[in-house]
Amino acid sequence: MYLTAEKKAEIFAQYGKDAKNTGSAESQIALFTFRIKHLTEHMKKNHKDVGTARALSALVGKRRSMLDYLKAQDIERYRALIKALGIRK
Repeated sequence: MYLTAEKKAEIFAQYGKDAKNTGSAESQIALFTFRIKHLTEHMKKNHKDVGTARALSALVGKRRSMLDYLKAQDIERYRALIKALGIRK
């Protein structure tokens, strides 16, 4: 399994306030980004996997809406996060 509990805690600790802060926008966006990168690599090898393509599209949409929310709330947090994650905008 690519996403273990330890990896999730590490992502939450790095981008959230602490490892227990799983609800902050930054930590959720970081987790979505990790999953999107994994599914993108999978799709490069298995281009006919329609179910994964659909899940990837849904994840990108969720991340986009979370990023829009964060941008509306605090533009500085938004800019810092996209720079840290390396997301194009």
